[in-house]
Amino acid sequence: MQIDIITLENAAAGSAELPDDIFKIEPRKDIMARVVHWQLSKRRGGNHKAKGMAEVSGTTKKPYKQKGTGNARQGSLRSPQFRTGGVVHGPVVRSHEYSLNKKVRRLGLISALSQKLAENKLVVLDAATHAPKTAELAKKIKALGWTSALIIDGAVDDGFMRACRNIHKLDVLPTVGANVYDILNHDMLAITTAGLEGLKARINGAPAAAVTGEAA
Repeated sequence: MQIDIITLENAAAGSAELPDDIFKIEPRKDIMARVVHWQLSKRRGGNHKAKGMAEVSGTTKKPYKQKGTGNARQGSLRSPQFRTGGVVHGPVVRSHEYSLNKKVRRLGLISALSQKLAENKLVVLDAATHAPKTAELAKKIKALGWTSALIIDGAVDDGFMRACRNIHKLDVLPTVGANVYDILNHDMLAITTAGLEGLKARINGAPAAAVTGEAA
């Protein structure tokens, strides 16, 4: 389907073709949920740790004799029932990451893109380069009515990135970094013409060098 291209000043700048197989499918909420869970699991630090009975400091001497004291028998002060004892089945350092089929991740990204288009929350920008100062860019974003937006570009311009850095709920990602979580976590999705071509190439299985515009 055809979609109008706009500038940051909200002026018309032509039209672009959005492939139906990427932007017009029926969104799969279950698939998007799986991809988001996979992404958040990869982001978890997994560095939480509690010391077990063998790791806490303390004597290995038996607290008191086995019989004749009237107390329950004890073998170590490092047992979990004591205040200074170890933790039973406590958390250990580990990775929460798990694998997810590439076809599922691809379908999740396509579903997120299709959902934004179906909600009329997807726009195509002509470019996101030579950005003004942060205050000027913030005025343009406010004039567009964007309170939360993600901009996807082929190769993010450094000046534009610096201008966006201090604007609340405005983020910029290169094509290779486009993901389901960030797309769904923002109200508006803005894709530049270069970013659109990059997304098409990425989803259709082009090599990473071709998507990023780098030499092979």
